[in-house]
Amino acid sequence: MKDVIRIAAVGDTHVPKAGNSALQPALAAAAANADVLVLCGDITDYGLPEEARLVASALQPAVKIPVVAVLGNHDMESGHTEEVKKILTDAGVLLLDGDAQEVAGIGFAGVKGFAGGFGPRALGPWGEEAIKIFVHEAVNEALKLEAALARLRTPHRIAVLHYAPVVDTVLGEPLEIYPFLGSSRLEDPLNRYPVSAVFHGHAHRGSLEGRTREGSPVYNVAMPLLARMFPGQPPIRIVELPATMAAVA
Repeated sequence: MKDVIRIAAVGDTHVPKAGNSALQPALAAAAANADVLVLCGDITDYGLPEEARLVASALQPAVKIPVVAVLGNHDMESGHTEEVKKILTDAGVLLLDGDAQEVAGIGFAGVKGFAGGFGPRALGPWGEEAIKIFVHEAVNEALKLEAALARLRTPHRIAVLHYAPVVDTVLGEPLEIYPFLGSSRLEDPLNRYPVSAVFHGHAHRGSLEGRTREGSPVYNVAMPLLARMFPGQPPIRIVELPATMAAVA
């Protein structure tokens, strides 16, 4: 068994029908330098089957390591979610939606997550029925994440999300859209079942890193953010998990 497992993560590839030129360098870097690839949602641009097929065709020859993923809001835009899921899973992608899986000795729990805001200013389930439905969606995603984390018995747990669970990694975005970038309800399961790392996307202009209240590292791996912060490098983040601690490569 390896002493170190390297996880490569990226989100928000937003692959359109015309393709995304940044995708291949990211996949090549993952294949060459990591043991697992994590895709943090918004894999496609409009959730179209043809976009998913482009992703699948790019993955199959280039990436021989396991691929773990969650979907994002863009992947659901066109109403072809089930077809997109099938195309990706047929290509070998392990899609998580409230699921827990062990890969390369690491436990992965994943959900899309949802919006609602952070801390004491998070939206509460009060008033109109539409507001209650909105808040219930965030609560449901948090419950799915908690159930998945609870099933893992591995020394390391990794949470894979699309929406942000902490405000730290959305800093830099316009303040007005903070409530739509994530929900602190997603953080509660991460504190009850401490994780070695959290990966998410969605906040293209946010910040690279934050921490949960219990100190677990949270990485925003939105491809536009990585491309801006690491110009000239493949837009992917690699994190090492040794036997006893997590360290960023």
